[in-house]
Formats: sequence, structure tokens, C-alpha cells
Amino acid sequence: MEIKRGAVRNEGPADPEYFTGEVYMSNLSKHEAPGRTGVLSVRFSPGGRTNWHTHPYGQTLVVTDGNGWVQKDGDAKQEIAPGDVVVIPAGVRHWHGATDTSQMTHIAIGERDEIGTAHWEEAVSDADYLG
Repeated sequence: MEIKRGAVRNEGPADPEYFTGEVYMSNLSKHEAPGRTGVLSVRFSPGGRTNWHTHPYGQTLVVTDGNGWVQKDGDAKQEIAPGDVVVIPAGVRHWHGATDTSQMTHIAIGERDEIGTAHWEEAVSDADYLG
């Protein structure tokens, strides 16, 4: 068992290959065999967002601060706020991030396969993000 106190969590910038804008991540729980589940805290500055992507086993997001948007490919984007829980089924193409005027932080829970927890695709264009 491990307790990670708030002061000792390391936050670092997210990989710009998979994110647009200022995005920071903190690994709260690593994937350790035989388990496949990992937990991240992700903080998006206004305008920050993921690329389009899917998850092999789905993903759950718990919004803890600020306001954001999430969009399933083919659907309109939806606003998310503190206390909201977003359950994304396996294989569903989507993106998520902060709105253009607010930061947003969420906890992301997912399971990895041999590639990882996310299968990354192209960046979300500004037109799609703001549309």
C-alpha cells in the first residue's frame, strides 16, 4: 500500500505530440503487473485539449475543477464541470479538454493494453474545438 501526499505528487507537462496548449499531468497510480489500471490527474489551461483518441478498455473522467468540453466523434461537444463523471466506452473516438475561457482538471482512469491506455490520432483543429 502507498499513500501519496499532495506535496509529493510530481506534475509535469503532457507530451505535445498528443495535446494542444498547456496541459500538465500527475501520475497518481502507475500500471503495475498484473494490474492494468492507471490513474492520472490532468490539468488543462484554457484552450488546452487532447488529440482525438480511443481507449482499448474505455476511460472514466472525474472533473475536479474548472470547466471543460468533451466530444465523441460525430456528436456535438458537451460541457463538463466539477463533480461530473464521463464514462467513455472502449474504442469510442473522442477528445476532451478545457474550454477556451476556463482551465479544467480531471482525474483520468484507464487500463492499458500492449500499446498503452490511449491510441492517439490527429490533433483537434481550432475549428472543431471552437465549433
